[in-house]
Amino acid sequence: MVKGYSGYLFDLDGTLVDTAPDINAALNHALAVAGLNSVDESFTRHWVGHGGQVLVEQALRQQNGSADLVTGVARDFIEHYEAHIADLSRPYPDVVESLRALSQRGARLAVVTNKRTGLSVPLLQALELAHLFRAVICGDTTARPKPAADPALHACAALGVDVADALFVGDSDSDVACARAAGCPVVVVADGYSHGIPAAELGADGVINSFRDLV
Repeated sequence: MVKGYSGYLFDLDGTLVDTAPDINAALNHALAVAGLNSVDESFTRHWVGHGGQVLVEQALRQQNGSADLVTGVARDFIEHYEAHIADLSRPYPDVVESLRALSQRGARLAVVTNKRTGLSVPLLQALELAHLFRAVICGDTTARPKPAADPALHACAALGVDVADALFVGDSDSDVACARAAGCPVVVVADGYSHGIPAAELGADGVINSFRDLV
């Protein structure tokens, strides 16, 4: 059980929604167009979180693909992902119920993600989550994305809550760093997209095993 806060800032991929299946499908489509082999979803789950281009660069290295392919593969990846953004992606267990419970008790909720607006908002809308959030802060919203403090500070201002009374809920070291830089308390989910770092070693104030721990 986590104590109540006035505001909650949620990372998107790997925290609220398991997006890896659609990201992996889009990545493999782009790799196939380039004449390369597909990659297993387990690799994508390890790579996701630092943006589409970094994801593509890591996949090309794994496939021994030329660096000259990055631009084209990244373009094909984004085009396919935009068209299939919620085919397989689903909120994690207890997420929807917990968000509703927090809202009903008066908490103000925001998404703070490095995913760009053109992908984040359609994903939230497709999964019928958008109405639960008062603000959606994306990778292209502020001058500096996570791990800088800017997105968390922007979200707190948008919600009208003090940073010390806004809990950041994420899954990666960039989420923890963003929260720390802004002055927000932070917890991480146990099984998110943490780039291979155990949740307990991310430096957060705590680890939650279920979204129910928030309510």
